[in-house]
Amino acid sequence: MISNVHPRASWRKPVAAFAATVLSATVVCTPALAETSLNVVGSWGSLELHQKFEQPFWSETLPKASDGDITTQVTSFDQMGIASGDVFRYLGDGLFDVGMTVGDYTVSDAPELEGLDLPMMTTDTDKARAVADAFRPIAEKAMNERFNSHVLAIVPYPAQVLFCNTPISGLSDLEGKKVRGSGRSTGEFLEALGAQSLNIAFNEVPGSLERGVIDCAVTGSMSGYSAGWYDVSSHMLPLPIGGWDYVITAINQDKWSSLSPEEQQLIQAQVDKQFTAPVWANAKTETQRGIACLTGQGECAAGEPASMTLVKPTQADVARARQALQDVVLPAWAGRVDADTLDQWNAGVGKIVDLQAKAP
Repeated sequence: MISNVHPRASWRKPVAAFAATVLSATVVCTPALAETSLNVVGSWGSLELHQKFEQPFWSETLPKASDGDITTQVTSFDQMGIASGDVFRYLGDGLFDVGMTVGDYTVSDAPELEGLDLPMMTTDTDKARAVADAFRPIAEKAMNERFNSHVLAIVPYPAQVLFCNTPISGLSDLEGKKVRGSGRSTGEFLEALGAQSLNIAFNEVPGSLERGVIDCAVTGSMSGYSAGWYDVSSHMLPLPIGGWDYVITAINQDKWSSLSPEEQQLIQAQVDKQFTAPVWANAKTETQRGIACLTGQGECAAGEPASMTLVKPTQADVARARQALQDVVLPAWAGRVDADTLDQWNAGVGKIVDLQAKAP
Protein backbone atom coordinates (compact mmCIF):
# COMPACT_ATOMS: atom_id res chain seq x y z
CA MET A 1 0.00 0.00 0.00
CA ILE A 2 2.11 2.90 -1.21
CA SER A 3 0.65 6.35 -1.17
CA ASN A 4 1.50 9.03 -3.69
CA VAL A 5 3.84 11.76 -2.55
CA HIS A 6 2.29 15.22 -2.78
CA PRO A 7 3.96 18.63 -2.51
CA ARG A 8 3.61 19.54 1.15
CA ALA A 9 2.59 23.13 0.58
CA SER A 10 -0.54 22.10 -1.34
CA TRP A 11 -2.06 19.84 1.27
CA ARG A 12 -0.73 20.67 4.70
CA LYS A 13 -3.16 23.47 5.67
CA PRO A 14 -6.44 21.81 4.66
CA VAL A 15 -5.50 18.53 6.30
CA ALA A 16 -4.30 20.35 9.40
CA ALA A 17 -7.66 22.10 9.70
CA PHE A 18 -9.53 18.85 9.18
CA ALA A 19 -7.29 17.08 11.69
CA ALA A 20 -8.05 19.68 14.34
CA THR A 21 -11.77 19.19 13.75
CA VAL A 22 -11.60 15.39 13.92
CA LEU A 23 -9.35 15.31 16.95
CA SER A 24 -11.53 17.75 18.83
CA ALA A 25 -14.51 15.52 18.08
CA THR A 26 -12.82 12.34 19.32
CA VAL A 27 -11.79 13.34 22.83
CA VAL A 28 -12.00 10.24 24.95
CA CYS A 29 -10.97 11.65 28.31
CA THR A 30 -10.26 15.24 29.27
CA PRO A 31 -10.00 15.82 33.03
CA ALA A 32 -9.76 19.51 33.86
CA LEU A 33 -6.48 19.12 35.73
CA ALA A 34 -4.73 16.90 33.20
CA GLU A 35 -0.97 17.40 33.07
CA THR A 36 -0.27 15.85 29.65
CA SER A 37 -2.54 15.53 26.62
CA LEU A 38 -1.69 13.36 23.61
CA ASN A 39 -3.32 13.55 20.18
CA VAL A 40 -3.03 10.01 18.81
CA VAL A 41 -3.49 8.89 15.19
CA GLY A 42 -3.66 5.13 14.71
CA SER A 43 -3.42 2.84 11.70
CA TRP A 44 -6.32 1.56 9.54
CA GLY A 45 -9.45 2.10 11.66
CA SER A 46 -11.38 -0.80 10.13
CA LEU A 47 -8.80 -3.46 11.00
CA GLU A 48 -8.25 -5.56 14.11
CA LEU A 49 -4.97 -3.92 15.12
CA HIS A 50 -6.63 -0.55 15.65
CA GLN A 51 -9.95 -1.76 16.98
CA LYS A 52 -8.66 -4.33 19.47
CA PHE A 53 -5.28 -2.91 20.43
CA GLU A 54 -4.47 0.70 19.44
CA GLN A 55 -7.80 2.27 20.33
CA PRO A 56 -8.23 0.56 23.75
CA PHE A 57 -4.62 1.12 24.75
CA TRP A 58 -4.44 4.84 23.98
CA SER A 59 -7.99 5.74 24.98
CA GLU A 60 -8.28 3.64 28.14
CA THR A 61 -5.21 1.71 29.30
CA LEU A 62 -2.60 4.47 29.30
CA PRO A 63 -4.84 7.20 30.86
CA LYS A 64 -5.87 4.76 33.58
CA ALA A 65 -2.27 3.73 34.30
CA SER A 66 -1.37 7.41 34.73
CA ASP A 67 -4.23 7.98 37.18
CA GLY A 68 -5.69 10.46 34.72
CA ASP A 69 -2.53 12.57 34.43
CA ILE A 70 -2.22 11.59 30.75
CA THR A 71 -5.29 12.27 28.61
CA THR A 72 -5.75 11.33 24.99
CA GLN A 73 -7.64 12.05 21.80
CA VAL A 74 -7.64 9.01 19.51
CA THR A 75 -8.55 8.51 15.86
CA SER A 76 -7.02 6.74 12.82
CA PHE A 77 -5.34 8.15 9.74
CA ASP A 78 -8.09 6.98 7.40
CA GLN A 79 -10.77 8.54 9.61
CA MET A 80 -8.81 11.79 9.39
CA GLY A 81 -8.48 11.58 5.62
CA ILE A 82 -4.68 11.41 5.80
CA ALA A 83 -2.87 9.27 3.24
CA SER A 84 -1.12 6.33 4.87
CA GLY A 85 2.30 7.47 3.64
CA ASP A 86 1.86 10.98 5.03
CA VAL A 87 1.34 10.03 8.68
CA PHE A 88 4.95 10.40 9.79
CA ARG A 89 5.43 13.61 7.82
CA TYR A 90 2.60 15.19 9.78
CA LEU A 91 3.84 13.64 13.00
CA GLY A 92 7.26 15.21 12.47
CA ASP A 93 5.60 18.58 11.85
CA GLY A 94 3.79 18.29 15.18
CA LEU A 95 0.27 18.13 13.73
CA PHE A 96 -0.38 15.38 16.29
CA ASP A 97 1.70 13.77 19.04
CA VAL A 98 1.61 10.02 18.38
CA GLY A 99 1.27 8.36 14.98
CA MET A 100 1.07 4.81 13.63
CA THR A 101 1.45 3.51 10.10
CA VAL A 102 3.10 0.69 8.18
CA GLY A 103 6.82 1.22 7.79
CA ASP A 104 6.64 0.21 4.12
CA TYR A 105 4.33 3.17 3.44
CA THR A 106 7.12 5.61 4.23
CA VAL A 107 10.00 4.23 2.17
CA SER A 108 10.01 7.06 -0.36
CA ASP A 109 11.11 9.27 2.55
CA ALA A 110 13.01 6.67 4.59
CA PRO A 111 14.45 3.81 2.50
CA GLU A 112 16.16 2.43 5.60
CA LEU A 113 12.78 1.22 6.88
CA GLU A 114 12.43 -1.23 3.98
CA GLY A 115 15.03 -3.43 5.65
CA LEU A 116 12.55 -4.20 8.41
CA ASP A 117 10.15 -6.13 6.21
CA LEU A 118 11.60 -7.67 3.05
CA PRO A 119 9.41 -10.31 1.35
CA MET A 120 9.82 -13.89 2.62
CA MET A 121 12.56 -12.84 5.03
CA THR A 122 10.74 -14.57 7.88
CA THR A 123 7.87 -17.04 7.84
CA ASP A 124 7.02 -17.40 11.54
CA THR A 125 6.11 -14.92 14.27
CA ASP A 126 8.96 -15.73 16.65
CA LYS A 127 11.58 -14.90 14.04
CA ALA A 128 9.51 -11.92 12.86
CA ARG A 129 9.62 -10.47 16.37
CA ALA A 130 13.37 -11.12 16.64
CA VAL A 131 13.79 -9.17 13.39
CA ALA A 132 11.71 -6.28 14.72
CA ASP A 133 13.77 -6.14 17.92
CA ALA A 134 17.08 -6.29 16.04
CA PHE A 135 15.94 -3.61 13.58
CA ARG A 136 14.74 -1.15 16.21
CA PRO A 137 17.99 0.87 16.45
CA ILE A 138 17.89 1.41 12.67
CA ALA A 139 14.23 2.40 12.88
CA GLU A 140 14.92 4.80 15.75
CA LYS A 141 17.69 6.56 13.84
CA ALA A 142 15.60 6.83 10.66
CA MET A 143 12.49 8.07 12.49
CA ASN A 144 14.49 10.62 14.45
CA GLU A 145 16.42 12.01 11.51
CA ARG A 146 13.73 11.88 8.84
CA PHE A 147 10.53 12.43 10.84
CA ASN A 148 11.62 14.16 14.07
CA SER A 149 10.11 11.25 15.97
CA HIS A 150 10.92 8.63 18.60
CA VAL A 151 9.95 4.96 18.19
CA LEU A 152 7.68 3.50 20.86
CA ALA A 153 6.75 0.16 19.28
CA ILE A 154 7.03 -2.08 16.22
CA VAL A 155 4.19 -4.58 15.83
CA PRO A 156 2.91 -6.72 12.93
CA TYR A 157 -0.20 -7.19 10.95
CA PRO A 158 -0.76 -10.88 10.07
CA ALA A 159 1.47 -12.40 7.40
CA GLN A 160 0.94 -10.63 4.06
CA VAL A 161 -0.41 -13.37 1.83
CA LEU A 162 -1.61 -13.55 -1.77
CA PHE A 163 -5.25 -13.23 -2.90
CA CYS A 164 -6.15 -13.96 -6.55
CA ASN A 165 -9.38 -13.73 -8.53
CA THR A 166 -8.19 -16.44 -10.91
CA PRO A 167 -7.05 -20.03 -10.23
CA ILE A 168 -3.40 -20.43 -9.26
CA SER A 169 -1.39 -23.43 -8.07
CA GLY A 170 1.74 -21.65 -6.88
CA LEU A 171 4.16 -18.78 -7.43
CA SER A 172 4.93 -19.88 -10.99
CA ASP A 173 1.39 -18.91 -11.98
CA LEU A 174 2.05 -15.25 -11.16
CA GLU A 175 4.08 -14.78 -14.32
CA GLY A 176 2.37 -12.19 -16.49
CA LYS A 177 -0.29 -11.38 -13.91
CA LYS A 178 -1.03 -7.92 -12.55
CA VAL A 179 -0.50 -7.96 -8.79
CA ARG A 180 -0.99 -5.28 -6.18
CA GLY A 181 1.95 -5.36 -3.75
CA SER A 182 2.17 -3.96 -0.24
CA GLY A 183 5.37 -1.94 -0.59
CA ARG A 184 8.28 -1.13 -2.89
CA SER A 185 10.31 -4.21 -1.99
CA THR A 186 7.24 -6.44 -2.43
CA GLY A 187 6.81 -4.90 -5.88
CA GLU A 188 10.42 -5.75 -6.74
CA PHE A 189 9.85 -9.27 -5.46
CA LEU A 190 6.76 -9.71 -7.64
CA GLU A 191 8.58 -8.36 -10.68
CA ALA A 192 11.36 -10.89 -10.04
CA LEU A 193 8.71 -13.62 -10.24
CA GLY A 194 7.57 -12.34 -13.64
CA ALA A 195 4.46 -10.51 -12.41
CA GLN A 196 3.53 -6.89 -13.11
CA SER A 197 3.45 -5.01 -9.82
CA LEU A 198 0.92 -2.21 -9.35
CA ASN A 199 0.56 0.34 -6.55
CA ILE A 200 -3.06 0.47 -5.41
CA ALA A 201 -4.36 1.74 -2.07
CA PHE A 202 -5.69 -0.92 0.31
CA ASN A 203 -9.26 0.38 0.23
CA GLU A 204 -9.27 0.42 -3.60
CA VAL A 205 -8.24 -3.22 -3.99
CA PRO A 206 -11.70 -4.88 -3.90
CA GLY A 207 -12.96 -2.71 -6.77
CA SER A 208 -9.76 -3.29 -8.73
CA LEU A 209 -10.05 -7.06 -8.33
CA GLU A 210 -13.72 -6.99 -9.28
CA ARG A 211 -13.11 -4.93 -12.43
CA GLY A 212 -10.10 -6.97 -13.50
CA VAL A 213 -7.67 -4.08 -13.11
CA ILE A 214 -5.52 -6.54 -11.17
CA ASP A 215 -5.46 -10.32 -10.99
CA CYS A 216 -4.07 -10.67 -7.46
CA ALA A 217 -3.24 -8.60 -4.40
CA VAL A 218 -1.20 -8.93 -1.22
CA THR A 219 -2.41 -8.20 2.31
CA GLY A 220 -2.80 -9.85 5.70
CA SER A 221 -5.12 -12.83 5.96
CA MET A 222 -7.35 -11.32 8.64
CA SER A 223 -7.09 -7.88 7.06
CA GLY A 224 -8.35 -9.34 3.79
CA TYR A 225 -11.20 -11.05 5.60
CA SER A 226 -12.18 -7.89 7.50
CA ALA A 227 -12.16 -5.92 4.24
CA GLY A 228 -14.23 -8.50 2.34
CA TRP A 229 -11.61 -9.44 -0.23
CA TYR A 230 -13.12 -12.94 -0.37
CA ASP A 231 -16.05 -11.47 -2.29
CA VAL A 232 -13.78 -10.56 -5.21
CA SER A 233 -11.08 -13.25 -5.07
CA SER A 234 -11.16 -17.03 -5.21
CA HIS A 235 -7.68 -18.38 -4.38
CA MET A 236 -5.23 -17.65 -1.57
CA LEU A 237 -1.56 -18.62 -1.26
CA PRO A 238 -0.53 -18.36 2.44
CA LEU A 239 3.14 -17.47 1.94
CA PRO A 240 4.19 -14.13 3.53
CA ILE A 241 5.36 -12.75 0.20
CA GLY A 242 4.54 -9.28 1.46
CA GLY A 243 6.29 -9.77 4.77
CA TRP A 244 4.39 -8.72 7.91
CA ASP A 245 3.53 -5.06 7.23
CA TYR A 246 5.07 -3.97 10.53
CA VAL A 247 3.38 -0.93 12.01
CA ILE A 248 5.67 1.59 13.70
CA THR A 249 4.25 3.59 16.60
CA ALA A 250 6.16 6.83 17.15
CA ILE A 251 5.85 10.02 19.16
CA ASN A 252 6.91 13.46 17.97
CA GLN A 253 10.45 14.05 19.28
CA ASP A 254 9.69 17.53 20.58
CA LYS A 255 6.70 16.20 22.48
CA TRP A 256 8.74 13.31 23.85
CA SER A 257 11.50 15.64 25.00
CA SER A 258 8.95 17.85 26.77
CA LEU A 259 7.81 14.96 28.97
CA SER A 260 9.40 14.29 32.33
CA PRO A 261 11.59 11.17 32.72
CA GLU A 262 8.82 9.68 34.85
CA GLU A 263 6.24 10.22 32.12
CA GLN A 264 8.54 8.79 29.47
CA GLN A 265 9.20 5.71 31.59
CA LEU A 266 5.49 5.21 32.27
CA ILE A 267 4.51 5.53 28.61
CA GLN A 268 7.23 3.19 27.35
CA ALA A 269 6.58 0.60 30.05
CA GLN A 270 2.85 0.60 29.34
CA VAL A 271 3.44 0.40 25.57
CA ASP A 272 5.77 -2.56 26.07
CA LYS A 273 3.53 -4.52 28.44
CA GLN A 274 0.01 -3.54 27.48
CA PHE A 275 0.31 -2.94 23.74
CA THR A 276 3.38 -4.51 22.12
CA ALA A 277 3.28 -7.80 24.02
CA PRO A 278 -0.46 -8.46 23.42
CA VAL A 279 -0.20 -7.63 19.71
CA TRP A 280 2.67 -10.07 19.24
CA ALA A 281 0.84 -12.74 21.22
CA ASN A 282 -2.18 -12.23 18.98
CA ALA A 283 0.01 -12.43 15.87
CA LYS A 284 0.87 -16.06 16.67
CA THR A 285 -2.66 -17.10 15.78
CA GLU A 286 -4.02 -14.22 13.68
CA THR A 287 -2.71 -15.45 10.34
CA GLN A 288 -4.25 -18.90 10.82
CA ARG A 289 -7.50 -17.41 12.10
CA GLY A 290 -7.66 -15.28 8.98
CA ILE A 291 -7.04 -18.31 6.76
CA ALA A 292 -9.80 -20.22 8.58
CA CYS A 293 -12.24 -17.35 8.07
CA LEU A 294 -11.34 -16.99 4.40
CA THR A 295 -11.49 -20.69 3.52
CA GLY A 296 -13.93 -22.19 5.99
CA GLN A 297 -11.20 -24.64 7.02
CA GLY A 298 -11.39 -24.20 10.77
CA GLU A 299 -13.33 -22.08 13.23
CA CYS A 300 -14.02 -18.43 12.37
CA ALA A 301 -14.93 -16.46 15.47
CA ALA A 302 -14.84 -13.19 13.52
CA GLY A 303 -17.98 -13.90 11.51
CA GLU A 304 -19.36 -16.02 8.69
CA PRO A 305 -16.56 -17.99 7.01
CA ALA A 306 -15.91 -17.62 3.29
CA SER A 307 -15.01 -20.44 0.91
CA MET A 308 -11.80 -19.38 -0.84
CA THR A 309 -9.53 -22.09 -2.24
CA LEU A 310 -6.40 -22.53 -0.12
CA VAL A 311 -3.34 -23.11 -2.31
CA LYS A 312 -0.72 -25.04 -0.37
CA PRO A 313 2.81 -23.75 -1.05
CA THR A 314 5.41 -26.23 -2.23
CA GLN A 315 9.10 -26.45 -1.45
CA ALA A 316 9.68 -25.16 -4.99
CA ASP A 317 7.63 -22.05 -4.13
CA VAL A 318 9.66 -21.42 -0.98
CA ALA A 319 12.96 -21.94 -2.81
CA ARG A 320 11.97 -19.65 -5.67
CA ALA A 321 10.85 -16.95 -3.23
CA ARG A 322 14.10 -17.15 -1.29
CA GLN A 323 16.09 -16.86 -4.51
CA ALA A 324 14.17 -13.75 -5.57
CA LEU A 325 14.84 -12.21 -2.17
CA GLN A 326 18.57 -12.94 -2.32
CA ASP A 327 19.19 -12.11 -5.96
CA VAL A 328 16.90 -9.11 -6.52
CA VAL A 329 15.18 -7.61 -3.49
CA LEU A 330 18.01 -7.51 -0.95
CA PRO A 331 20.63 -6.04 -3.33
CA ALA A 332 18.14 -3.43 -4.55
CA TRP A 333 17.46 -2.28 -0.99
CA ALA A 334 21.17 -2.32 -0.16
CA GLY A 335 21.75 0.10 -3.02
CA ARG A 336 19.34 2.63 -1.50
CA VAL A 337 20.91 2.94 1.95
CA ASP A 338 24.29 3.91 3.36
CA ALA A 339 27.10 1.64 4.48
CA ASP A 340 26.46 2.18 8.20
CA THR A 341 22.86 1.00 7.80
CA LEU A 342 24.03 -2.11 5.94
CA ASP A 343 26.66 -2.91 8.58
CA GLN A 344 24.09 -2.58 11.35
CA TRP A 345 21.51 -4.63 9.45
CA ASN A 346 23.99 -7.40 8.64
CA ALA A 347 25.15 -7.62 12.26
CA GLY A 348 21.60 -7.85 13.60
CA VAL A 349 18.78 -8.77 11.25
CA GLY A 350 21.09 -10.47 8.77
CA LYS A 351 22.29 -13.00 11.32
CA ILE A 352 18.74 -13.82 12.37
CA VAL A 353 17.54 -14.50 8.82
CA ASP A 354 20.85 -15.91 7.51
CA LEU A 355 21.30 -13.22 4.87
CA GLN A 356 23.92 -10.56 4.22
CA ALA A 357 23.09 -7.38 2.31
CA LYS A 358 25.60 -5.98 -0.17
CA ALA A 359 25.14 -3.01 -2.45
CA PRO A 360 25.21 -3.98 -6.15
